[in-house]
Amino acid sequence: MQLVLLKVALDHRPAPSSKGGDAATPFSRAADGIFERPRPYSFWQWRSPKPYWQFLLYLFIFLTIGELVLAPMRTLYPTYSSFIGYLGLAIEAILPLPQIFANARSQSCKGFRLSVLGSWLVGDSMKMFWFFTSPTQIPWAFKLCGIFQACCDAFLGVQYWMYGSGETVLKDHHLAPWSAGMEKPANGTWRPVGQRRPSGLAEKEI
Repeated sequence: MQLVLLKVALDHRPAPSSKGGDAATPFSRAADGIFERPRPYSFWQWRSPKPYWQFLLYLFIFLTIGELVLAPMRTLYPTYSSFIGYLGLAIEAILPLPQIFANARSQSCKGFRLSVLGSWLVGDSMKMFWFFTSPTQIPWAFKLCGIFQACCDAFLGVQYWMYGSGETVLKDHHLAPWSAGMEKPANGTWRPVGQRRPSGLAEKEI
């Protein structure tokens, strides 16, 4: 399912703003934002779809080789296996953080579906119930990561209540003053707020 979602995201991402220019957001190398700064080797900010699939293939090969090589080593394999498990739990736990920072920066939850948030919260509730009521012993690593993720999802709910799904605010953006002083009439043409039109003249698209 995750591979299908990646394929859909790559197929429908915004096209480059101009030929040979920077790609449009969210795949562009924006210089602002914690998760939008240029990364080493442009990791997960590639323009072509090919590097994404190559990275996943190399990761699969690396994990397979590690499993085959270290599995016979009874003294080393438990440490390696635990490390991979904890790393996976940590990555899953911090998945809501980019969405939280994006919402805070834009002062809007536009594009973030309420049904997705609801399913996350329901899933978190079920996990918490299982973690703390199961008769079997649940490692504390699972509990801590689950609690952290549940707190992040709950904060997303607070953001949705605060911001709603209204228009995005260009906070700390060089176009913010310009956008604040413009209004968009029904025909879609932007003009300065308060500008008077000559009488008898209809708005024309530029």
